[in-house]
Amino acid sequence: MDLFEYQGKQLFATYGLAVPSGEVADTPEQAKAAAEAIGGTVVVKAQVQVGGRGKAGGIKLATDPDEAYAEAGSILGMDIKGHVVKRLWIEAASDIKKEYYASVTFDRSAKKPLVMLSAMGGMDIEAVAEEHPEALARLHVDPLIGFQPHHGRWLIYHANIDEPAQKGVLDALTKAYEAFIGLEATLIEINPLIWTADDRVVALDAKVSIDNNALYRHPDLEALKESVTDDPQERMAHERGVTYVKLDGDVGIMGNGAGIVMSSLDVVALAGGTPANFLDAGGGSNAEAVATALEVLLSDPKVKSLMINIFGGITRCDEVAEGLLTALDTLGATLPIVVRLDGTAAEAGRAIIAERAPANVVVEPTMISAAKRAVELAKEAS
Repeated sequence: MDLFEYQGKQLFATYGLAVPSGEVADTPEQAKAAAEAIGGTVVVKAQVQVGGRGKAGGIKLATDPDEAYAEAGSILGMDIKGHVVKRLWIEAASDIKKEYYASVTFDRSAKKPLVMLSAMGGMDIEAVAEEHPEALARLHVDPLIGFQPHHGRWLIYHANIDEPAQKGVLDALTKAYEAFIGLEATLIEINPLIWTADDRVVALDAKVSIDNNALYRHPDLEALKESVTDDPQERMAHERGVTYVKLDGDVGIMGNGAGIVMSSLDVVALAGGTPANFLDAGGGSNAEAVATALEVLLSDPKVKSLMINIFGGITRCDEVAEGLLTALDTLGATLPIVVRLDGTAAEAGRAIIAERAPANVVVEPTMISAAKRAVELAKEAS
């Protein structure tokens, strides 16, 4: 479960991590009232779970409450990479001397938490890792020992953190690790972690992902689920119990199992397309499950074509074909649908589609040919 920035900051504060004072606002009037309460220059920040908010115009400075009102009005309702802004975070502007990067994540290959620190904060960390790998200090932590002060000092030395900020950065790293463990998070990222003009170290942004499988141990965090799932397709998927992820492209993808879904994303990209979303219908998908999955995928208006990639094992391809026909009868979808069926009862499934499916449904023999066809059809429909 990915949290909004303001939720992450509120959790940070409970672990003693310094964050700017701020308030949530859902309307320009609330933004103005928040600016009056905070005082001075404030930052009006769109709350969406996607990067690039600043470049999209979703983060603005306001020198007084009236300006906060105006900026809030311009940001609310904005579409940022497919995410509509419905909530704002109004926070006190910070006097920044320097920006750093800090994160704690779980490295599954090493089976240990991984703490990273860089003096090149405020930038795309993937670009930093690629172009300046020496600037990103990384350290695995034995979970039985936990994050120790010498771990922090090692990271600070290798990241070349400025001497006056080192004590504050060490404290921030320690508390970020405590939050990572305490929240049972899969990611705690602070970018930027700022060194202020008055020599404080403050988390200016917050990206927090909680392990969904651990939520039953955190009823307080479970309550956040409704607020973070405000995308209509994601809410629909959550209500129907299917795994769905919204992206920014125009090709919808459905598969049966995480591996084949990830492979489908890769081949769509290889074919020159961009996935709009993807959904894992599960390894034992029957007709009802396929119909449910299609209902979620096709409700996304950004989808211009759909690629269904099924490898039958437990899943029977004739069941998938029946589910597809049932869904089309119910939904009346007319957009192009490309189907690739292989494995158990694949021949029977392909025959069902050939005999009974409407003209907008086509069958391709391989995954790559299906991806190419779906990309072509999406471009024709755009």
